[in-house]
Amino acid sequence: MNRKLLIVLAASAAFTGGCQTVDTTQPGVVGVDRHQRMLISSEQMDAGAAKAYADMMAQARQKGVLDRDAAQVQRVNAIVKRLVPHTATFRKDAPSWKWEAHVINTKDVNAFCMPGGKMAVFSGLIQQLNATDDELAAVMGHEIAHALREHSREQASQQAAQGLGLQVLGAAVGMGDLGMNLSQLALDVTFNLPHSRTDETEADRIGVELAARSGYDPHAAVALWEKMQKLAGGAPPQFLSTHPSNATRIADLKVYAAKVAPLYQASKGSAAVGGTR
Repeated sequence: MNRKLLIVLAASAAFTGGCQTVDTTQPGVVGVDRHQRMLISSEQMDAGAAKAYADMMAQARQKGVLDRDAAQVQRVNAIVKRLVPHTATFRKDAPSWKWEAHVINTKDVNAFCMPGGKMAVFSGLIQQLNATDDELAAVMGHEIAHALREHSREQASQQAAQGLGLQVLGAAVGMGDLGMNLSQLALDVTFNLPHSRTDETEADRIGVELAARSGYDPHAAVALWEKMQKLAGGAPPQFLSTHPSNATRIADLKVYAAKVAPLYQASKGSAAVGGTR
């Protein structure tokens, strides 16, 4: 048997032996129920993400761009406060995560939620899109959905599997033997490695349900992406991007916003007042 085939078989055996097939979330009304394969544990990923997040916030603080606008920070945290309790629909442990949210004052039109509930919104997203609370809830619900589904852990597991192949470890080994820096890996999967089309679609659908259950209009996700499309001046064709094209994404969001609209109607009477929408 040639050396290349031995390497492939060894990597495959290590990956298969170390992987777990998991259901990270309950399907909810939107019906996201894809099984996922994980090589890295939630504890490992959360620890790496927590360190990466702390380092990132410390750097933002040193640069004087962390939480400069008290009104923006209050607004973001009020939305998070409403969204978080409804994460229990998808996983019972999520409301007890150590949630944290900050606003980073840069022109970037972006937001993120790292594993374990570590969040940030960039002020450029709020200002350049003139985002309403409903639209911010759509963005933040989408990012929270990535964390609930543990998409970063899934991507990191895929990266770890590739590392196993490259290092030719052969037998199943502990994660410590990989020599991997999970803090750097957490940053990579959050900022440098694009989510797959599947991940993005799952996050869109769970995000609109989270928003609706929290008393935010799920149709705002459609308005948000229309604004994004206008700001970007169009997008590459779908086959050139790992993300869904804007047209595909908007069409899917319209379907699922309508699907969860009854949840929004039911929540309006009981939802806490969350500011201007």
